[in-house]
Amino acid sequence: MARTPKRFIAGAICPRCAAMDRLMMFTDDDGVQHRECVSCGFTDSQGGEGPSGNPELETRVNTRDNEEDHTVKQVVFFKSRSED
Repeated sequence: MARTPKRFIAGAICPRCAAMDRLMMFTDDDGVQHRECVSCGFTDSQGGEGPSGNPELETRVNTRDNEEDHTVKQVVFFKSRSED
């Protein structure tokens, strides 16, 4: 029985049949994440206990240091005088 409901992954492409928006993802009772294609029956698992204990793949988004300057800057606009 799945601990989380099965949900479709928006924009995901199946690695086997290349169908878009056909992959579902859910987590079972052991904490293992599964993805499943409803078109071709492809299944894949990641995470859980064991040597690959990282449940999330490393990407450029979740591995960056986020050292960018996020302060708010004031923008000033100057209007030229119109001669009426």
